[in-house]
Amino acid sequence: MTEDPAPRTPPPGSTATTSGTAPGPQPEPLRFFGTTWVAHDGGYGVRRVGVAIGSLVAAAIGCFVLRFAYEGLAIAAVGTFVNLLVVVMFAICSALAFRRTWEGFSRRHDAASQSSTRGLMTIGFVGTLLAYFFRSFSEAPGEKLHREEYDEARDQYEKRTARRTGNPRNRRKR
Repeated sequence: MTEDPAPRTPPPGSTATTSGTAPGPQPEPLRFFGTTWVAHDGGYGVRRVGVAIGSLVAAAIGCFVLRFAYEGLAIAAVGTFVNLLVVVMFAICSALAFRRTWEGFSRRHDAASQSSTRGLMTIGFVGTLLAYFFRSFSEAPGEKLHREEYDEARDQYEKRTARRTGNPRNRRKR
């Protein structure tokens, strides 16, 4: 029988404890930030700057690649209508992806709507990257939503544990 050398960590939101963690719900890590968003420590500010710069650079590179695709259509001489259709499609999909990503920073989308808009979000990737860029000026993208959920879970945990007076087995019998 061998022992697992790596300690197991509880899943986000669980009330299990391991050595070094506080009892109660644990914060859910954010992409690029981990759990530094909770106390704004561990290079949180640098990470926000990095996300802002990285998302803007990625959006610029994406626009550059889309430009090559547009030039490919022009070389193929597919016609003005198709060229216009492609430009309008990318503009509309980017605008919708921006709005959907921006809304996703303040409320969770259900799984069915996420799967149904996956293609739109892929085509409109520039809008998603720009949403990350603009949101990183005020907070880590998604921090507000995760903070609300984490605070609510902590409050519920505090209410549950405050009602407990100890092990009922140890109570005196009358």
